[in-house]
Amino acid sequence: MNVDVTSPPVMDRPSAPAVPHPSPPSGHRPFPAAVDRDAMRRACGAFATGVTVVTTGGQAVHGMTANSFTSVSLDPPLVLVCIGRDAVMHARLSETAHFGVSVLADDQEGVARYFAHRSRKLGAAQFETVAWTPGRLTGVPLIEGALAHFECEIRYAYGGGDHTIFVGGVLSLDRHAGGDGLVFADGRFRRLGERTVTA
Repeated sequence: MNVDVTSPPVMDRPSAPAVPHPSPPSGHRPFPAAVDRDAMRRACGAFATGVTVVTTGGQAVHGMTANSFTSVSLDPPLVLVCIGRDAVMHARLSETAHFGVSVLADDQEGVARYFAHRSRKLGAAQFETVAWTPGRLTGVPLIEGALAHFECEIRYAYGGGDHTIFVGGVLSLDRHAGGDGLVFADGRFRRLGERTVTA
């Protein structure tokens, strides 16, 4: 399946009327001429997030650590992930109809680092050293020991600067009991309630 990231998505149900944005004052620049990339990263790093592994299966099998995951809607159930256009995962999501999300537990920092490492093997080989199970509806790899699993069907894709925003309709989900989630903030992994961090 090829995802069109240039055309507006077609909604699968009627939506509320769009709220018009006020026009900027005459001469107003909507964006600064230049924003320092590192400064932007540091400022966004103040917002603590959970940590996930996003996965694809089939002929486009791949895994990637991502913290840009969030819920979008409960009715219909939608979630999104933001993927850099230069990432391997971006190409894989353009080749498939489904993706999985595993929300990592606080004892899975090693898994997060593994799927973030650019020197790891590609394809099915990257899952040889990681415990996983196939999603019951799509077969996408889901990381064992994670706090929650989602199987999703790609519904929409929006261009967002150097990233693409992939919106997925949730096909199945599981919330597993026990434990806290792994946290990422200020460029470091953290655990809830702990002041110490790992570099």
